[in-house]
Amino acid sequence: MSLFTHRAYWRWSAGVQFARLPATMAPLAFTLLTTATTGSYRLGGVLMSVYVVAEMAGAVPVGRLLDRVGVTRGLPALLLLTAAGFAVLAFAASAGAPNAVLLALVLLPGATAGALSGGFRTLLADTVDDALLPRAISVDAMLLEGVLIGGPALVALLDLAGPFVPLAAMAAACVGAAVVVPRRAAEREREEAGPDVPPVGVGTYLPWLCCAFTVGLLLSTIEVAPLPLVQRLGAPDTAAPVVIAVLSGASILGSALYAWRGKTGDPRLFLGGFVVGGLALAGDFGWPGLIGSVAVIGGCTGPLVAATSVNLQRLLPKNRRSAGFSLSFTVQACGFGLGSLAVGVLPLWLAPVFGVFAAAIAGAMLVAKPVGAIGTTSVTS
Repeated sequence: MSLFTHRAYWRWSAGVQFARLPATMAPLAFTLLTTATTGSYRLGGVLMSVYVVAEMAGAVPVGRLLDRVGVTRGLPALLLLTAAGFAVLAFAASAGAPNAVLLALVLLPGATAGALSGGFRTLLADTVDDALLPRAISVDAMLLEGVLIGGPALVALLDLAGPFVPLAAMAAACVGAAVVVPRRAAEREREEAGPDVPPVGVGTYLPWLCCAFTVGLLLSTIEVAPLPLVQRLGAPDTAAPVVIAVLSGASILGSALYAWRGKTGDPRLFLGGFVVGGLALAGDFGWPGLIGSVAVIGGCTGPLVAATSVNLQRLLPKNRRSAGFSLSFTVQACGFGLGSLAVGVLPLWLAPVFGVFAAAIAGAMLVAKPVGAIGTTSVTS
């Protein structure tokens, strides 16, 4: 079956985009909310930090719970709990609740949202067959770019109707995602999961987790630092969006080419692109070096994410997939956080070197391990 006429895939895609939307809206929504209610944007930043910490802390244990109860039963419940958390937070802020109460209330949507990505990724394995999987992940990566851009824009638009409206929309998006989660018989889900198989050693997953970490680490050095990158070249601050535009455009193009090719590909090739792009970014070779390095990194991002995801699925037992994918997304988020920290405390030229180092380590791990049939699976669109 062609992916583009695969109704189950597009239902899954609608659900996962709805589920992702609140996370992309949250930073600006929290800031606008606290600015309107307390007069300070700083509380919004603290709320976002607490939210992210709760996400990371809850991702694996909540993902394991999803594995136990079944993702098609557990995901709607998690999404509705997340929606309720955003609604309660908005109500408390409108009622003038103390800051400490708001910080406590944001823990609920954070803890429940942490495993949503892992749960939806587990559902994808049951939605499309292995032959379509690389293309499905690549198309999803392209759609994700639109959600990342559209989330903050939607907050800015909804804020015109009031500072609490964006949180209401975030709650509504979670409800919408819960509605479109595919429903399967619980008995069938338990039969496909099979017995409770213990996971293999962490060393088996480590190269792929390192790939996920590398993606977050190197991307953050670009996404967090467009302003200092153009200032280093003597360009005006208004040139900073060009860097993000090139990164997003290259990422979409790379994912599109990967989807068109329809093969898993060798992740070591994309890690090599990260190494070359990161070194060029650190080297300060003027505008050609900046644009070229950002384009190379962006073009390799989607394919590397897809190859990592496909290979993790091959290794994870069916009864551990939600926890495993949640761990992968958490590791990637840790990489993004550390990359952002590196930009803040290190010289600009040094920050990308850590991403290069991580990519080289991941590549060395994959050289030491056979990658099997990577690149041999093809599909017809």
